[in-house]
Amino acid sequence: MARPFWTGQIQISLVSFSVHLYAATESKSEIKFHQLSRATGERIRHQKVTGEGEEGPVEKNDIVKGYEYSKDQYVMIEPDEIKNLRIPSKHTIEVTQFVDTGEIDPEYYEKPYFVVPEDDTQAEAFTVVRKALQTTHKTALGKIAFSGREHVIAITAPSDDKLPGMIAYTMRYAEELRKPGSYFADIKKTTVEADQLSLAKELIKRKTAKFAPEKFTDQYEAALRELVEAKIQHLPVPQDEPAPKSGKVINLMDALKRSLANERQTPAPAAKGKKPKKRMEGQREMLLPISGKRAAKEEAKTQSPRKAEKPVRAPARSKKAG
Repeated sequence: MARPFWTGQIQISLVSFSVHLYAATESKSEIKFHQLSRATGERIRHQKVTGEGEEGPVEKNDIVKGYEYSKDQYVMIEPDEIKNLRIPSKHTIEVTQFVDTGEIDPEYYEKPYFVVPEDDTQAEAFTVVRKALQTTHKTALGKIAFSGREHVIAITAPSDDKLPGMIAYTMRYAEELRKPGSYFADIKKTTVEADQLSLAKELIKRKTAKFAPEKFTDQYEAALRELVEAKIQHLPVPQDEPAPKSGKVINLMDALKRSLANERQTPAPAAKGKKPKKRMEGQREMLLPISGKRAAKEEAKTQSPRKAEKPVRAPARSKKAG
């Protein structure tokens, strides 16, 4: 297991327990570049120099932080001085309030971390707090200091009891988020027609499926690898094809109707790990019009005996019958 990113306490009033935080994300990019000289093909090396008469690069141990309090006037800050700043949240996350989990807008969330008890002696209090957050659908809010700043942190409990830990998210401050009003101000106001809205809702319904994050992959990484391989093999470099310019929608109703018709003819790909037969049946139900669901059930009764028997071959029912 990776080393903890942060170790400290979570404190709720007089209740406290020690935890480890582990980074919940990692970079999966396998393509890494270096800077080269176009003329020689040699790698560019960066050196830290002062440019004030000091010869050669400055060693890492000789570099300190400096704050410019006046033009070309700096005060030096040593690393140990920053390390020893008196900030309680460096060691303890004091929970100051609880909120409904759905109350926090997504744009405030920044980066996730796994939260686990530091050892077995901390597990009791940890588990009680986790269960309380889970059953009340609440999120705990506090502050934590690391990486040169103090963050707002939200601590939540997964709904799945197979995941016995908690998940914490560092959050953005309100002042860091730009106000959306100035960006949305110029959007033209239009009237929403009831029949257009109905078709749009139906289109959304037919393309709705359970979230499967593994279905989403980084196509940029794949295209980058294709480019690199082409250069290595001295093959033609793949070229991007610009997307066709989107013309003005002449008839929105016609576009919506055609989209729905296309959804009937082109089933959406199913998630990984499911058997083909079940996947096709699920797609069939999803792509049928609402008015056609009853007809689908009637048609299912006329399918082959093998398919019709499958739903009633439940192990529990068989044991009870025996």
